[in-house]
Amino acid sequence: MYGSRGAGAFAARRVSAVVLGAALLVTGCSSGGEGGSDKGGDAGAGITQQPKETAPFWVNPEGTAAQQLVNLEKSGKKQDAEQIRKIAEQPVAEWIGPDNPQEQTRGLTEAAEKAGRTALLVLYNIPHRDCGQYSQGGAADGNAYREWLDGVAAGIGDRPATVILEPDALLHLVDGCTPEQFHEERYDLLKGAVTKLKSLKNTKVYLDAGNAGWQNPDQIFEPLNRAGIAQADGFSVNVSNFYSTEDSISYGKQLSAKVGGKHFVIDTSRNGKGPYTGGNPDERWCNPPGRALGETPTTKTADPLVDAYLWVKRPGESDGECKGGPKAGQWWADYALKLAKASS
Repeated sequence: MYGSRGAGAFAARRVSAVVLGAALLVTGCSSGGEGGSDKGGDAGAGITQQPKETAPFWVNPEGTAAQQLVNLEKSGKKQDAEQIRKIAEQPVAEWIGPDNPQEQTRGLTEAAEKAGRTALLVLYNIPHRDCGQYSQGGAADGNAYREWLDGVAAGIGDRPATVILEPDALLHLVDGCTPEQFHEERYDLLKGAVTKLKSLKNTKVYLDAGNAGWQNPDQIFEPLNRAGIAQADGFSVNVSNFYSTEDSISYGKQLSAKVGGKHFVIDTSRNGKGPYTGGNPDERWCNPPGRALGETPTTKTADPLVDAYLWVKRPGESDGECKGGPKAGQWWADYALKLAKASS
C-alpha cells in the first residue's frame, strides 16, 4: 500500500509455542548464565547465546528457525540447515500477541533472565492497526488496549526488557492512513504506554518512527513528541523494512536532532541488500525477492546515537499474502533460506 511501508506487514502472532520453550528454560533445560555459552532448550539445534558484551539480547533456542534447522538436519539437508542457523543463532524480537499478555511476557523475560540476557519484545496491538491491510486488527478499543498493556507490564516486572513500541502507529497518523477521529486516542495510548513501561525497573522503550523511505523527519518529530518520546529511551527505525543501515542512520540522526538528541535502534534483519526497486511500487515492501540478512544484532554500532542493530522483524516470517507468501507472520521456509543464502 505504501512505498515507505514499515511494520504493518507483520502480524502480531500468538507466541504460545515460544512461551512453552521459555517455560522449559526456566524449569532447568538451560543453565546459561552470565557466560552465555550453555546450550538452551532441547530442540537439538545446539543454539547458544551470543556474547553478552556485543549482543546482550536473548536467543530463543526453541524458536521457529531453530525448529526448521532440526528438521533440515533430520532430513539430511545439512547445507540448508547451516544456512538457517544464521537466523536461528541470533536474538530476534518476540512479538506479543493479544491473548494472555502477562503469561507471554513473563515466560519470555524469565527465560531471558535465566540465560543472563535481555528480552527483546515488540508491542503491536494498537486499535485500528495497519489500516485494514495484511496485519489489520489490534485491541478492540482504548480500554482494551490499556488492559492488555497492564498485563504486558505485569508480566515483565523487574526483569530486563527492551520494548519496541507499536510499529507504524505514528507513521499511519502522519500519512493519513488512520482516520482523524482515532488520532487523539492513539497519542494518549502511546504516551500512556511509554509511562507505564518506563515505570518498570529494567525496561527500555523505543517508540517506532518509520524508516528512511519516509524521507520527511519534519512531519514525524511532533507526533513523536506528542506520543511521549521525551520519557522514552529513544525511537526505532526501519522495522520490517529493507533500507540500508547507512540510510537508516542518516534518517535517524536527522530525526534525533529534532527530538532532543534521543538515541535510536535500527532493524537490520533483512536490509543486507537494501530495498527492492522492481515490481509494483505499492508492494515493494511485501516479501521482496533477492533480499538478504543484514548486520547481526549488536550494541556495537557505527554511530554513538545508535544504541543497537536489532532483528525486530523475524527473518523468514512472511510480510503477507503477496508474491506467493503465506499469511503475515507465518514462517516461510523457502524465503528464510533465500535470505540466509544471499547474506555474507
